[in-house]
Parts: sequence; structure tokens; C-alpha cells
Amino acid sequence: MSFDVPGAARDLLEGNWREGDYRGRRYAFSVPSPRSYPWQWYWDSCFHAIVRRRYDPAKARMELETLLAAMDPDGFIGHTVLWGHPLDRQRAIRYNIASRADLMTSTIQPPVLAWAWAWAVGDPRAEPRIATHHAWLREHRALEDDGLLWLLQPDESGMDASPKFDHVWGRLAQGRPLFPLLIARNRRLGFDARRVRAAGHPVVCEVLTNVGWALSEQALGRPSPTPAIIERLYDPVRGRFADAVVNAVAPTAPAARPLTWDTLAPLALPDLPDAIAQRLVDEVLRSPRFDDGVPLPAVALGDPAHSSRETWWGRHRHWRGPSWVNSAWFVALGLRRLGLHDEAARLADRLTAVVAREGFREYYEARTGAGMGAREFGWSTLLWELVDPAAPPAAGSEAAPSPGPSAG
Repeated sequence: MSFDVPGAARDLLEGNWREGDYRGRRYAFSVPSPRSYPWQWYWDSCFHAIVRRRYDPAKARMELETLLAAMDPDGFIGHTVLWGHPLDRQRAIRYNIASRADLMTSTIQPPVLAWAWAWAVGDPRAEPRIATHHAWLREHRALEDDGLLWLLQPDESGMDASPKFDHVWGRLAQGRPLFPLLIARNRRLGFDARRVRAAGHPVVCEVLTNVGWALSEQALGRPSPTPAIIERLYDPVRGRFADAVVNAVAPTAPAARPLTWDTLAPLALPDLPDAIAQRLVDEVLRSPRFDDGVPLPAVALGDPAHSSRETWWGRHRHWRGPSWVNSAWFVALGLRRLGLHDEAARLADRLTAVVAREGFREYYEARTGAGMGAREFGWSTLLWELVDPAAPPAAGSEAAPSPGPSAG
């Protein structure tokens, strides 16, 4: 019996749905996982809405409007919105908040809201709050003249404890015992990226974050950041994308850093030059380091930094090896843009076999496919997008159409 991807995805997202009123604001969204992630996470909700548009466009819009309902008047939207109840004292130490009274964390996630709106609702230019959100990002996080965004903590990338950040923050990196000291330091500096850099502390112009930024800027009909991404983050000699870092604890040349999946993330950019995209596919994606096992390993198989361990020192350290569905979807978008539909379908088939056996888990062991992390994990329903692909929305278009029933 084949695995019913649409049915299973619908059941999960509806089971994770939460509605209510909090501090005079109405909320409606799917938690990423009922037991592990009880609040609203920014980019998780964007992925949920993209999937939900296939069967309930009204709820997809509600989820994204809930993010906008949390937005500060100046346009800031935090990484996590704490709908329903505040943080307890224990969690407050590890969350990026100025005080326990805050509705949101004081840090960002990859800014894919405008792009998700284009997928799930329609033209984001019709929603002025999204333009306000982008104005905040440009003012506070575009630290150089090229308009690319910079991060002040590893978790802002969405790839919390990726080994690519080890040389940047050292003992203060996420997942290490001293990570709360990084939060405390940034709290003293007002979570202000310019103040952090001026004080001599690390900031990162990170690949995946800027891919999300480029997709959203294009959805708003603004000039594409893709040329700036190529200029600052692409090495034409190595054929790889890598973060730009200022004030790293242990400065490390890109060639000596771990090979992480996000070097492939620019494949999702609709205006990435074909020559660059094809080289990424030929030299990175098709190599045994990424092609073997379950797509798509967070760290290349065989890389010294790759690990399947879920915890160190009793703490979760995500994105150090296992495979995630959302990263596979980003890559599949690029494969289909290049006309490599069979290759994208094979990637989807391999993931479907794993999810059918293990369920919608947060991530999967990259060699065996064993389910790991949170259960009933919302963005893993992006598998539906992989098995029944729709063309990404063009700038200024209506919402991306649902292709119709999947073969499952």
C-alpha cells in the first residue's frame, strides 16, 4: 500500500493547529511539533502555509497573518512568537529575549515571509506590513552597501548548531554549554547587529539567510540580491558558496570549513546563472558526499564534522549531520528549474520511502533514515511539495496553484 503523503500531511498540520487570543491579539497557526515546539516559529510557519495552501488557503493566510499580528510597529518580527504563555525561567536563559515579558524573541530567522505569501496568498506587495518588515531588515541587518543581511547569532540562520559556525563563535556557539553567555552579551548590546560588530564580536553574512532574503525581495518586485550573493559569497575557483564572517573567534578560510548543505541553497534562486547552478549539481549534489544515503545531509557524508549524535553535554545540537526535508525541497526547486525533473523525482522518492517508514520527523539519520528529533514535525510536510511539485510563483503573481491530487 502506497504512502498517502497529502492525507498524512493534512492530518499532521491540522493536529498541530492552535487558535486563541493573547494580549489582545488573535492567533492561528500550526506549532512545529506539539511536544517539542509549543509556540510559533517564523520560517516554520512560512513552510506550513506553503503546504496548507493546497487544501485550505484561508488557514494558510491566517498562519502568515499571525506572524504579521506579532510584528512590532517598526517592522521587526522575531524568530519565535510566544503565543499563549510566556517563557519559564529555565527556558528564558536559552531564548533570545530582552525580558520574560516579551511576546517575541529579539532575533530573526531566514526572512522568507514575502516569498511564502507569494506561494500561499498572492502578491505580497498588496500587504503593506510585509514592506514594513523588509524595511526593518534593510535598516538593521544590511550592514554593507550591497544590501545583504548579517546575523549576530547562529540560530538566526535556522541551522542552529551547524559546525560551520564553530570557528565563528567557538565556545559560545549554539549547543555548547556557554551559549547562554552569547545570548546575554547580545542582550546587553540590544540585539543590535551594528553594535555587536562595532564591539568586535562576530557577525555573519550567511548563505541560506540571504537566499531567503533574495527570494522574498524578488517576490516584492524589488531588485534581486542574487548578484550580490554571487559577488560576496561565491568562490568561482572552488565552485562553492560560503558565509562571509567578520570578527570570527578562529578565522578560517572557506576551503577549510565543513562542507554543509547550504552551499546548495542558492539552487532555489530563479535567477542563479545556469553555469553556477549546473556546477553545484555536478560537483556537489551528485558527489557521494551528498548523493549517498538520505537526502539531504546537513553536513556532507565523510566530512570530519559530520555527526549523527543528537546531543552533546545533554543539549541538542541540530544541523551537524542528519537530513532535513526543507533543505531537500530547496535543492529540488533548483533541479526542476534546470530541467532535471527525473533527478528531482528520485530525490522525492528516496525521502518518501523514509517518511513512510519513520513518520514526519524533524530530521533523519543521513545513512539509515532513522527518524530523529521532534515527532509530528510540521515543515517535513514539504514532502508534499516534493512529490507533487508546483512552479514557484513569479514576482507579483497570484498564489502558486496546487497541482492537484498527488499519486502519493
